[in-house]
Amino acid sequence: MKSYFFALLVLTSAQAFAQDGAALYRRDCAACHDMGVDRAPSRDALQTMTAERVLAAMESGPMISMASRDSGADRRAIAQYITGKPLSARDLSTTPPQSAMCTGNQSGLWAPLTGKNWNGWGANKNNTRFQDANAAGLTAAQASRLKVKWAFGFPGDLDANAQPTVVGGRVFVGSQSGTVYSLSADTGCVHWFFKAAAAVRGAVTVEMIIPALPIIRPSGEVILGDAQQIYAAFFGDLAGNVYALDARTGAEVWRIKADAHPLARVVGSVVFHDGRLYVPVASAEETAGAPATYECCKFRGSVAAYNAGNGKQIWKTYTISEEPKPTKKNAVGTQLYGPSGAGVWSSPAIDPLKNVLYATTGDNYSAPASNMSDSFLALDRETGKILWSRQMTTGDAWNTACRLTDKTNCPDTSAPDFDFSSPPMLISLGNGKRALVAGQKSGMVHALDPDDGGKILWQQRVGNGGTLGGVQWGSSTDGTNVYVALSDIVRMNIPNSLGSNADPKTGGGLFAFSLKTGERVWYTPPAPCGTRPRCSPAQSAAVSSVPGVVFSGSVDGHLRGYSTTDGKVIFDFDSVGPYKTLNEVPARGGSFDGPGPAIAGGMVFVSSGYARAGGIPGNVLLAFSIDGK
Repeated sequence: MKSYFFALLVLTSAQAFAQDGAALYRRDCAACHDMGVDRAPSRDALQTMTAERVLAAMESGPMISMASRDSGADRRAIAQYITGKPLSARDLSTTPPQSAMCTGNQSGLWAPLTGKNWNGWGANKNNTRFQDANAAGLTAAQASRLKVKWAFGFPGDLDANAQPTVVGGRVFVGSQSGTVYSLSADTGCVHWFFKAAAAVRGAVTVEMIIPALPIIRPSGEVILGDAQQIYAAFFGDLAGNVYALDARTGAEVWRIKADAHPLARVVGSVVFHDGRLYVPVASAEETAGAPATYECCKFRGSVAAYNAGNGKQIWKTYTISEEPKPTKKNAVGTQLYGPSGAGVWSSPAIDPLKNVLYATTGDNYSAPASNMSDSFLALDRETGKILWSRQMTTGDAWNTACRLTDKTNCPDTSAPDFDFSSPPMLISLGNGKRALVAGQKSGMVHALDPDDGGKILWQQRVGNGGTLGGVQWGSSTDGTNVYVALSDIVRMNIPNSLGSNADPKTGGGLFAFSLKTGERVWYTPPAPCGTRPRCSPAQSAAVSSVPGVVFSGSVDGHLRGYSTTDGKVIFDFDSVGPYKTLNEVPARGGSFDGPGPAIAGGMVFVSSGYARAGGIPGNVLLAFSIDGK
């Protein structure tokens, strides 16, 4: 009898959750997730997730502001309703099976920071995303012979958009679940895994430090003793935390919070130089600030320097010098604040010659617009003082309300949302001349003189630009040309619906420009989508290159290699579809958006899958080698 009543209680609770969850979802969520709002996963995509993952997004992730008015019970009801799955006491899905763990001597091997590595976002500290012939171990003649050697699945994820790092025969990569993995580059077996507090999108950076003890192992064991040199793995997460782990074992050395704002996030990759770790800070407030009841906005972007051994902050420089102040009340009586925004979304570049750090910034979230949004910045590496800035778009105060029907919190309906999500590349032009190059969401590529206060050397237009347009996540250069992929995703209305989708006939293309003059060397148009669903020809992902070949992933799910001589496609791999993964996780390939390939030791590592903005979901890391051997 007792078991009967218990079962009846569970059934009644589940029905209540379904009823309450449906109403709450319609009230709080449907306007974005059912209507094709940019970067909001569709309802179908949400239904493939676990209830725990949806709940985490509302309680500690990008939906924290949207769900702040809901009670804990409401949030749980929404998570269970939209996924159709119950909440379990504990989610163990990110734990790899024992069969996937490295065994024998593999788990103990570790090589020093020499040899064929792709360390951090751009393979170097100047963000060129270029690998020389020796480190690449791959020639243009061999590119067409690349085949998948192994595949690794990210459990329960819809996106695979973290940049892989390759150091000492290991691949370090984060995931949307917040799990960071250390894998064997040769076999894909798992050396260790670490659960961060939130999703990890940036690249892991591995460097040698002398840590401050104690060190906490993943098992919880505390290690005491004399400090000694270790290789540390540094990265940030989407809750604004920064971590240092023992790169050999995964033991936590330290963690800090990069910013006190509840929506702060570290999307860009951290950079190490001379014992300091430099951290770019952005936020999710650009989206969270859309509801008319939200006091938009109070976050301001920053770059901070930390002692790499103990995580102690040395300096922090905000991209907006003054704190946000009350400005006016909106049409429903909500107090607004400004200036805000100008987050730093990408990896800074290090200039050891001038002891300078360069960064690019995003747009403002609220009025008034500031003078360092959508800009290049040069900061003194020792003090954080801003030495010079060059703003490329003025008056760009924009948040997601500007795209919604309710534009109450939109500061300027004419603002273009032309922030920089691409990092600056510091490049030698020869004869003592240098250039700082970055593409912008405006569709412009800019080359500045870092030694003359950011004077413009040349500019070239590659596309129309837009919210998802222009140059999204980064370009590459081999020292002769700069290779630029165009996004230019265009949304189109779905017939008989308020929703929209990506136009399958708009966007994409790869450009090569002369570094010295900005003259266009060649252009390769995008491949057509055909009839593939959720397809866009846009090339939003970061570009990577080796001598003779430049690689660019597309939202259509293809990874292509282009000849640097004439732009001819010499390698084309369609990643969409299921994979048998070595960690026994159901995995599929999808769109490429965000990171680009990491190339080292004759292998190419790239993450595939992006469910947002009309893209194709996926959750796989692919490792290519010559003939798959």
